[in-house]
Amino acid sequence: MQRRNFLKKTGLGATGILSIPFLASWTEEDIKVNPKTIATPMTPIAICTWNFENATAKAWEVLSNGGTALDAVEQGVMIEEADETNQTVGKGGRPDRDGNVTLDACIMDKDGNCGSVVYLQNITHAVSVARKVMEDTPHVILAGKGAEQFAYEKGFKKENILTEKSKRDWLKWKEKSQYETIINIENHDTIGMLTIDKNGDIAGACTTSGMAYKVGGRVGDSPIVGAGLFIDNEVGGATATGVGEEVVRTVGSFLIVELMRQGKSPQEACEEAVKRIIAKNKDHDSFQVGFLAINKKGETGAYCIHPGFSFRKYTEEGHTNNPAGSYVKEE
Repeated sequence: MQRRNFLKKTGLGATGILSIPFLASWTEEDIKVNPKTIATPMTPIAICTWNFENATAKAWEVLSNGGTALDAVEQGVMIEEADETNQTVGKGGRPDRDGNVTLDACIMDKDGNCGSVVYLQNITHAVSVARKVMEDTPHVILAGKGAEQFAYEKGFKKENILTEKSKRDWLKWKEKSQYETIINIENHDTIGMLTIDKNGDIAGACTTSGMAYKVGGRVGDSPIVGAGLFIDNEVGGATATGVGEEVVRTVGSFLIVELMRQGKSPQEACEEAVKRIIAKNKDHDSFQVGFLAINKKGETGAYCIHPGFSFRKYTEEGHTNNPAGSYVKEE
């Protein structure tokens, strides 16, 4: 009775925590000493940047079958990596100006473990190589030929990931070789995904082929933990899309998670992160950045510079595409 009264007094009893079997033997002292270990069952959720409905559907399939948040984000974004019609991610991605398709990706789990690959060639599933970096090496980032050789050692197959469509587009671009980023088209070069599983654990992944016709060797925010993706299982997670250079300069995803730690909602945190970029860029009319975030409660937020960014969300209540608010308002 004393333990039950303590839980009621602290508000824990109201969450249904008393019905969780593995807590039956907990004492009042256990809860006082280590309150952060307490977790209540959650309704799973999967969200991703842009309207990648097949990706969130796959993530939801994993989650609804009791899978982990980490498995869900990996398998979710792999759908887009394998989709040759998506010219911004994985196989079929647009090449750099030299005709090479180079992939960047990272993944992060509930314990803060993370793995990343940059400038990876000839492998479709960069996110899975990033997971192997996280799980099978003492490192966080592998790059270029080293990342590619590591992938082969782990059983990944060498593929030609430059499709005929992307090759034709590149050859046409070479006629003028004029580099420009078209808002919500060329800037829309990433899938970032965040999930919460039934245990309340959060994971995230981010993968991209980068900006079309970039300078060879260019790396954006997508594989940079803290910029394109950041997870803190006690607080929430965030991911980014758009011109990665601007996200890197403000360490955008880490900033959003820290703002949520300080008490801001996911929506408020995303808006503040965009405003930080705006404050440093008077020429923001020429590029897009969008942020997506989720907190430990499963609340979401999204915000961008220009109208047009949206995020896909899958919960037991349904599967929806959700337009994000924007700093620049629609005319």
